[in-house]
Amino acid sequence: MKTLRLTVGQAVLKFLDQQYVEFDGKENKFVEGVFGIFGHGVVVGLGEALAAHDHNLRFYQAKNEQGAGHAAMGFAKQNNRLKIMAVCSSIGPGALNMVTAAGTATVNHIPVLFLPGDVFACRQPDPVLQQVETPNDYTNSASDAFRAVSRYWDRVVRPEQLMVAMLNAMRVLTDPAETGAVTVSLPQDVQGEAFDYPEEFFAKRVHHIERRMPTEGQIKRAESLLRGAEKPLVICGGGVRYSKAGAALQAFCAAHDIPFAETQAGKGTIDWDNPWNLSGIGVTGSLAANKLAKESDLVIAAGTRLGDFTTCSKWLFQNPRCKFLGINVSSFDAYKMNAEPIVADVKLTLEALSGAANGYKSKWGALVKNVKTEWNTEVDRLYSEDDPKGLSQARVLGELNDRLLEKDTIVVSGSGSIPSDMQRVWRVRKADTYHMEYGFSCMGYEVAAALGAKIAFPGSEVVALVGDGAYTMLHTELLTAVQEGLKIIVIVLDNAGFHCIDNLQNSQAIEHFGNEWKKRGASGRLDGESVSVDYAKNGESWGAKGFSARNVSELKDAVKKALAEKGPVVIDVKTTPKSMTKGYDSWWRVGTAQVSSNQAVEKAAKAIAAELSKARKY
Repeated sequence: MKTLRLTVGQAVLKFLDQQYVEFDGKENKFVEGVFGIFGHGVVVGLGEALAAHDHNLRFYQAKNEQGAGHAAMGFAKQNNRLKIMAVCSSIGPGALNMVTAAGTATVNHIPVLFLPGDVFACRQPDPVLQQVETPNDYTNSASDAFRAVSRYWDRVVRPEQLMVAMLNAMRVLTDPAETGAVTVSLPQDVQGEAFDYPEEFFAKRVHHIERRMPTEGQIKRAESLLRGAEKPLVICGGGVRYSKAGAALQAFCAAHDIPFAETQAGKGTIDWDNPWNLSGIGVTGSLAANKLAKESDLVIAAGTRLGDFTTCSKWLFQNPRCKFLGINVSSFDAYKMNAEPIVADVKLTLEALSGAANGYKSKWGALVKNVKTEWNTEVDRLYSEDDPKGLSQARVLGELNDRLLEKDTIVVSGSGSIPSDMQRVWRVRKADTYHMEYGFSCMGYEVAAALGAKIAFPGSEVVALVGDGAYTMLHTELLTAVQEGLKIIVIVLDNAGFHCIDNLQNSQAIEHFGNEWKKRGASGRLDGESVSVDYAKNGESWGAKGFSARNVSELKDAVKKALAEKGPVVIDVKTTPKSMTKGYDSWWRVGTAQVSSNQAVEKAAKAIAAELSKARKY
């Protein structure tokens, strides 16, 4: 057997450079590059290999390890999980900075390969700089923190272990049911150790992403449920997008007169004006979707995790006869809500079920068209309504969506009230241009993910819609965009605080506390004068172009100028607090204090207890 003598760092890159995936007959390179920051625990090992010129993996110099992970996730998500990036870091704080990003990737089922540095496997120079020592378990290091948020975790303490570790990493990264964050921890001494690796380990390897076919029995059970229902409703989840099942879902709904509603991950798979599209569902859903969900007697959960925002904490589906059909490649998700599980590919299942149910029509009648018309009227109102106090968040979205951005613009967001508004009212006119991270609702995802999406599709305009709270939390990859000459437009909707959470706080009768940008006042609390921030100048300080807007006219002018720029842009849009959209026929279970010195809080807690009787228990 022929061998190659390489360090572990060199072997990692040589292996990654030869990984390909094939899906529906189309083959492409799987690993495109590496994001990272070279701390001492990576720079002379894996970093030495990256600095060489004998591989085809582009290195992107991140500015924050969490941002690097988010950028890698944004890249993979925009590529519908068919291309990925690896992310490397030093040990200790560098590694721990990536844990949040790993959790975000895992919750959203987005493949990202994390390669954190680790302490010396030989333990001779211990404790090394940045090492976390655990007296009762010397095998435990900072990298163990990834265990809880990774779909696969491994630590390579001998060079020959790398082969099994990397094969398992690829197994999980390319599995639609299991994919998410994969962590292979690399001790800093082992990264530089050499081993005679078999040449065949570095041969081109194609990972075939197979569609799992539904069985005859599964289709018969699904058909029986469908034919027994009068008012079925489909929930279009992210699995519909990643399965490329948009056309199949459209055909299924048209053939059987079945409306569908969208999760954050599924939104944008089918255009907004499809006659069966009710827009978002759940806590941040539309009036149309939530009205019909309450009447539905069969919910077909297609490729969705059925999170609490989608189900209104299991409260939304109030028809006592309502049953669930779970179509998902993940058995874990297919069984949720006591569903009849169809553990299979969404596209193939919808096609087979449609054929089996030939001739079946729902009994929704004109109700679908009526609620959709009603909702369209409401969105038109929100999009054009003037706010006497200034510029409303809903109006900003309307101007951007209906008048200022082209239909093929990729819009990215991920936390705060912006995703709530966008799931309800954003009208997607081209598939895969709605890029939302809301499984983890991770603040700070937006700017970094926009960079990743731009790397994925450099010819497209990419716009990050981010609240001032999320922007202040993490926007450092804006400098990476400047460094790379990659144009992203970052629109900061500034309402001077964490007003999404302030809304929740105040809705439960708790006084406004700790969520607004205010200085410490005479009372000793944060209730003094408001803090004003110029985000346009902040963007300029990073090397981007900065524009500001306080009204519709200025917004139009700023966006027009931004679209004409060649590099990154930050637009500071001052919006009025509390000008986001409100909930529509929805409810969310929160843990309001049952005992309080404020009687209104206790009353709010009792109201939650009253609604619990309407919620399903499992």
